[in-house]
Amino acid sequence: MKIAKLAFGLICLAILASNIVTMSRWSEARGVYDDICYLRQAHLFQRFGIGGLNTNALLDYDRYFEGKMKKIAFPEWGDPIRWPCHNPMPNGKIVIQYPPGTGFLLALFPEGHQVVPLYLAASLIVCGLALLGIFMARTPPSIAGAGVFGALAMYLMINPAKASYSVAPTMAVCAIAGFLTALWLTRDRRGVLLAALIGLVLGASVNFRLPNALLVAGYCIFLGILFLRSRTSATFVQGLGFAAAVLVGIAPTLIAQAVNAGSPLATTYGSADVVAPAFDFAVLGQYLRDMQFVLIVLAIALTVCLLLIGRGSVRQVALVVAGNLAVNLVFFLSHPIFTPYYVVPIAMLSLWSVLFAWLMQPEDAYEPAALRREPTSLEAIPR
Repeated sequence: MKIAKLAFGLICLAILASNIVTMSRWSEARGVYDDICYLRQAHLFQRFGIGGLNTNALLDYDRYFEGKMKKIAFPEWGDPIRWPCHNPMPNGKIVIQYPPGTGFLLALFPEGHQVVPLYLAASLIVCGLALLGIFMARTPPSIAGAGVFGALAMYLMINPAKASYSVAPTMAVCAIAGFLTALWLTRDRRGVLLAALIGLVLGASVNFRLPNALLVAGYCIFLGILFLRSRTSATFVQGLGFAAAVLVGIAPTLIAQAVNAGSPLATTYGSADVVAPAFDFAVLGQYLRDMQFVLIVLAIALTVCLLLIGRGSVRQVALVVAGNLAVNLVFFLSHPIFTPYYVVPIAMLSLWSVLFAWLMQPEDAYEPAALRREPTSLEAIPR
């Protein structure tokens, strides 16, 4: 088994090395509107510090964004009302529509060399957790499962993660949250600190993409049902700690919305981006032909398997994942817009959670049912 672990570990590291070589050739001037807007947010943070939360077009008096627009031959570069991914607000400001998290992370690196370090850092986190999963595996099937999934997760850091700068940090957050979820729910004693840490991590992911707020849905449903069934102070405190931590994680986006749109609950997105739910068979067909469909089918299948054969508290991980999948799929599949990465976050969070729950099962869970020895009545009495 050590040889198998070593082999899968080397495969993950080889894919990481290949990704690094590929990323090193990327250009930050590929002409994608979203890229330039994220880089403008980063530029504002580097110029004004925390004041960079204010993305008003009037702050472009150093002509940074205008210069970017000229480089891609944008015809209306001098008219902020026509700038891509900027929207006019009722307070008169013209602001970036995206939450501030991706721009903040880009701002941590020197201008002109920001994208590659961001993707490299996210890839190292994903690779580290993939190697941890392989190391934790204790049987040939679990080693193979952890190894194949680790290789897949590393591959996805190029495609579809390259489609948007916000996807790379989201992928890293999903890997971390999946590990923490399994660690939290497979413990006999569940402390509020671990629940709060998961809430903080998932809340922080909203600063990269607003739809990441849906990633907490399954946790909220699980904690709500748990409290209604037990009615204990411990479950109430867990739920309260989780919710408070989510709110703390989201705080930068709420502050940015207050600064830019005039209210923490006011969106900086335009009316064209806020669409009513509607099932569109053309959009559904695009999902069916995309890699996202494979990931969702895999997440559903493994969640069902964990529900059927998982032991003890491991099944509770599957319940959280099932609730999360249901809410997110209803939202995105009824959202009449398709992109190559919309359902990737929920798919990866689900797969990481299920993988680590499987690996954290008690050692005797891997034994065939016929070989398991149930405790006698005397052995079952707690000491």
